[in-house]
This record gives sequence, structure tokens and C-alpha cells, in this order.
Amino acid sequence: MNGASSGKGYTFAVLAFSLWGIFPLYWKLLIAVNPLHILSFRILLSLALVGTILLAQKKIRWLAVFKERKKAGFLALTALLICCNWGLYIWAVNSGFTIEASLGYYINPLISIVLGLVFFRERLKPLQWAAVGIACAGVLLLTVLSGTLPWISLILALTFGFYSLLKKQFAISALESLGTETLASAPFGIVLMCFSLTGTSDSSGILQGTSLPIFTGFQGLAYLTALPIHTLGAFALCGAVTMLPLYFFARGAKLLPLSALGFTQFIGPTLQFMLGLFVFGETFPPRYFAAFTLIWTAVILYIISLKPVPRVKPVKAVK
Repeated sequence: MNGASSGKGYTFAVLAFSLWGIFPLYWKLLIAVNPLHILSFRILLSLALVGTILLAQKKIRWLAVFKERKKAGFLALTALLICCNWGLYIWAVNSGFTIEASLGYYINPLISIVLGLVFFRERLKPLQWAAVGIACAGVLLLTVLSGTLPWISLILALTFGFYSLLKKQFAISALESLGTETLASAPFGIVLMCFSLTGTSDSSGILQGTSLPIFTGFQGLAYLTALPIHTLGAFALCGAVTMLPLYFFARGAKLLPLSALGFTQFIGPTLQFMLGLFVFGETFPPRYFAAFTLIWTAVILYIISLKPVPRVKPVKAVK
């Protein structure tokens, strides 16, 4: 790999993870929109945008995935996982849990290590075993100190980890992959339009006392017409916001080795953590500090483990 390609790869990767890192600022613009409706329109607008681009490029190969029953089943499960991940993340940010959400994306690479061990029998380096053990200790410590399992972090990490695992079943581009996932999710997105999360909002607009979704029918979308024009404008960008970092990531992944991507992916949760702490003013009690210290230690060990071991050339015997 030459220097120019490597430089471009880093640029695309940093752009992708930086955008994912500052996404909480975007979701906060939509705090007046019901989280289920944000997820619904994110699915449908992404499908409309990606589908238009793929059709303009005369690419229809991705539609053939649905013809194979096994792949269609994997695809349905993949779509369900990413919808759960998207939906919970949006709800977490707009409900004041950005820091806990960032913890999930710190843990995610370590979850991927475990999944690789279980499903592909990949061998772990000693440092990776240590990283997984320390991360588990961090989650356990947070559970003991807070008296409750950090379910937001764990569900975000697990859904994205299994989502990445299932994506290995499809040898198609990132854009085509997003097209298949959003198309498979479209019926779910339409159904979500008919449901709402109820609850009361505090002075900042954060939804409090959220209950289970209730059926409201399509008339439940009527409140959208009363939203300010800038909120509606931001809402209309859901598809582009979803697609743009994925495009940058796909470009970067083709130009960089896995170890480089493994390092840059921590840009996202670090920015999310900083936004939660310094911009949104979320609390960071001592139990969080103790648990995050262990997680950050695990992350550092993981990054170190990605450094390739230099090969020692055998010395030829002198005759």
C-alpha cells in the first residue's frame, strides 16, 4: 500500500467515525419527534435514497439476495438487529443516556472478538484475552456498584456485534448491503409509524417515564405538521445522515488494514462520551469512572494487540 492510498484511507475512516461520534448532536435536533417515528423514517428514507442511487447506477444484483431462502432469513435477522441498534441508540441519546451508549460502542470490538472465538474458532492473542477479561470486570463492577445491569450498553454492543457477524454472509458492497437491509426493514418501518412511545418531557425535552409502545395509527403522525421548519428539515435528512458515514467507512476499509480500522473505530464512542459529559451535561458518578477506567484499559490492550508481530527472517547458515 502506498502513502497516498494510506492517507486517503485514514481520511475516509476518520470522517466516518467522527460523523458517527457527533451524531448525538443531530438526534438532539429531533428530540421533539417520537423515537419510534425517527427510526421509521430513518429506515424508509435511507431505502429511498440508497435505492435511487443504486437504480441510477443500474445495480440490481443486490435484489437477488431475497431469492435464496437461507440468505433471506439471515437478511431478515440482520435487519432486525440493526433496527434494534438504531432505535435503542436514538432513544438513549434523546433520553439522556449518551455516556452509557458510548460504553456500548467501546465494548463492541471486544464482543466481536468473543463472537469470532465462538463462531469461527479464531485464536486470541494473550492481550486480547486480557482485554476481554478486563472489559467483563468493568461491566460487572458497574452492575454491582449501580445495582443494575448496564443494559443499554450491552444491547447496543451485542446487537451490533451479531449484526457484523451476519453481514459476513453477504459478499456485496456497503451501499448494496444497506439497500438490502433497509428493504427488508421497510415493512417494520411502516408498522412503526402506527405506534408511539408515551411519556412526559422535562424542560430540556427529554422523554421521561417512557411506557411501552401504544398503537396510534397513522393519525399519530399528525403532530409532525406542527413541528418547526428547521426540525422538519433535519428530519428529512435521516437517509443522508445514515448513508454518508457508511460510504466513507466502505472507502476507508478498502484502503486500510484491519489494524488501522481497529484503532480509528474508537473515535466514535470517544466523541459520544465527550458530548454526553461536556455538552449535554450528563452525570458521571464515581461508579462510572471506575467501570470506564477498566473499559478504557481493555481498549488500550486491544489496540496494542492489533500491532502485527514482525516476522523474523531465518538466518542462512554460512558454508
